[in-house]
Amino acid sequence: MEMKKFLPVALSLALVLGITESLDFHGKDLESEESLWDLYERWRSHHTVSTSLDEKHKRFNVFKENVIHVHKTNKMDKPYKLKLNKFADMTNHEFRSVYAGSKVKRHKMFCGTTPRGNGSFMYEKVDEVPSSVDWRKKGAVTAVKDQGQCGSCWAFSTIVAVEGINYIKTNKLVSLSEQELVDCDTTENQGCNGGLMEYAFEFIKKKGGVTTESTYPYQAEAGTCDVEKVNKPVVSIDGYEKVPENDEDALLKAAANQPISVAIDAGGSDFQFYSEGVFTGKCGTELDHGVAIVGYGTTLDGTKYWVVRNSWGPEWGEKGYIRMQRGISDKEGLCGIAMEASFPIKNSSTNPSGTRTRSSPKDEL
Repeated sequence: MEMKKFLPVALSLALVLGITESLDFHGKDLESEESLWDLYERWRSHHTVSTSLDEKHKRFNVFKENVIHVHKTNKMDKPYKLKLNKFADMTNHEFRSVYAGSKVKRHKMFCGTTPRGNGSFMYEKVDEVPSSVDWRKKGAVTAVKDQGQCGSCWAFSTIVAVEGINYIKTNKLVSLSEQELVDCDTTENQGCNGGLMEYAFEFIKKKGGVTTESTYPYQAEAGTCDVEKVNKPVVSIDGYEKVPENDEDALLKAAANQPISVAIDAGGSDFQFYSEGVFTGKCGTELDHGVAIVGYGTTLDGTKYWVVRNSWGPEWGEKGYIRMQRGISDKEGLCGIAMEASFPIKNSSTNPSGTRTRSSPKDEL
């Protein structure tokens, strides 16, 4: 009997309205308590944060520690930078609890047999891959989304991969519904309380497809499954496969051919405030967050990286993305990125409507 593993619940501590850019600050902002308060007030206004007076003073002390951490880290010779983002008044413990609070390796429930996909790896015999791939530039990736106050990272990770393979097979980019998965894929997955991408792929296959974002829009909370909307699938898949565990070479072969769903340990302080560059920060392998690999490359100085799409909105990181170092000595990959990777299979350009969309030769990689 297989044990069930879940990805995290993600709840916001501060009330953040709309999409905003990270707040810049300078060394002079750290020179006194007064200047730090001024910076804090600017940050609160910038992110439209509302708290009680007592909570405000508590949050200021947390904010101050985070400012110091960001400032000190950015003065080091690291290939990445940090910024004050919407998580700046959260302790790392709070951040981990609400954005990375469910350990995949620890939080397990008996559930019967876990689906194993096709039990093979279709890219096993790929001999050569391009030096770099970016599925965003190829048109296979929709705009960055935000899971908000809901632990639905698993649904967002799943949908990125399905949107990607659908584009590759049909030459059409369609934004698909995470909310359908949150509301309706509830046999094993648990909506805003976490889930696994493999179960979601299995759900989409058995249901005959998934509907569009516009038909079943995201609500950032779990609701009752809307049967009428679910009965209007527009993109189908034929199954899924798992990438061999702890094998970045296999992961590279897969990512060269389509976007890949992966799980990572996203709970570190530097991950919390990541802004730009190739992330090489400290992280473990306590998988707690579902994301998607949408490309890879190498910097001018020879640092290899994965292009990873997150679901915390475009304000975080590099417009919603993070470049994570690849090819490290640990077999699990940085932050465990090579431990739990999977991808959907789509064999034709025909979708549930029965209309065969314009097929094009596979993009040159």
